Amino acid sequence: MDDIVKQAMSKWPNVPDCYGWLGLDARGNWYMRDDRAQALGAFDSGVGGSKGSELRHAKLIDFIGRNYAPDARGCWHFQNGPQRVYVELQAAPLVWRIEPDGRLHDHIGRPAADLSHAYLDEQGWLYLDSSRGLGLVHTQDMHLAADLIEHGRWMPQDILHAELAARFGFVKSPLGLNALQKM
Repeated sequence: MDDIVKQAMSKWPNVPDCYGWLGLDARGNWYMRDDRAQALGAFDSGVGGSKGSELRHAKLIDFIGRNYAPDARGCWHFQNGPQRVYVELQAAPLVWRIEPDGRLHDHIGRPAADLSHAYLDEQGWLYLDSSRGLGLVHTQDMHLAADLIEHGRWMPQDILHAELAARFGFVKSPLGLNALQKM
């Protein structure tokens, strides 16, 4: 976490959390979700415009990445100074990229640590579990993943998409969880 973020947290400890305004898609792209996008539906709904606007500012994307982590509930957030901005997930908290030599890094650029298992869901999406968390393999890297599977480096186990969040301890929609907790 950036030092400036830590300083802001100690200076303003009681800033309310932000829900629904930031999303991470299945390709590792960040989306800003204004009121209009949120009104169109859930981030992972597939409804046109509900994802919001893709962030393209490199320094902002890097700042989000450096300050992106899960809380104790499994809700991933971006610590924006004293405020936690919770992230709506299309698929998983991380998106893995594969280098031609088989090395992995997540959508933030951090190398994979302690890769333990591979999973294939009913949609044909490939997930990798590591000490950093569960991540979806980027669609553009599936040819590299297929080679690693063919050579026996990964042996995917079947899993139902609906079981991923509970099994791996993450929350796809902190906004939805927050709404349920307020009821």
